[in-house]
Amino acid sequence: MFLSIKKVPKTYWSSEKPFNIKPKFSTLFFLCFGLSLFGLGEGLLIVSFTGASPWSVLAQGISLNIDFSIGTITLFVSIGVLLLWIPLKQKPGIGTILNALIIALMIDICINFVPTPENYTSQILLAIVAVLTVGLGGGIYLVANLGPGPRDGLMIGLQEKTNLPIAAVRAFLEISVVAVGWYLGGTVGIGTLLFAFGIGPAVALGLFLVGKIF
Repeated sequence: MFLSIKKVPKTYWSSEKPFNIKPKFSTLFFLCFGLSLFGLGEGLLIVSFTGASPWSVLAQGISLNIDFSIGTITLFVSIGVLLLWIPLKQKPGIGTILNALIIALMIDICINFVPTPENYTSQILLAIVAVLTVGLGGGIYLVANLGPGPRDGLMIGLQEKTNLPIAAVRAFLEISVVAVGWYLGGTVGIGTLLFAFGIGPAVALGLFLVGKIF
């Protein structure tokens, strides 16, 4: 089953190495497509008005205690996570840079053009769709193997060190982050919990589907 996946699958469009400044067109296309889906999912979660993702909750909680904006804290957190890559021997790539740019763009587009559902049931359904979309997008862009984003690189590094399933590692990270963010005063909603508990299985499902289809 997809929940037992421990490795990112390889396909015909996967890059042979993460540090590749001249990837194939198909590799770059699927990288950008996966990141676009990832950003769309993040944006849909915000639009659902059921709570932000755990890392946004963490940034909010920290900002309430040290008087920096959430955007500034998010940048600092990303840098801190990248520093954790060093002992895990993870390497950045084009995907690491495009991760921040494309996801931020898609979130802004989503917020500006997708309306919030009027009833609560529809909001919850949108939040579920958002988590599944993030998982599928994450699976596609990770398979491109052009360097993961900060959070996904940490997930992969920890998986390689512990040999635990990807779903379990990602779920542990998200639940830990949201717990710290909530303790510091960040706002947690049902969408946050759906993301924290669902993103691990969703990413694993995305990797499973990509591996099966391609």
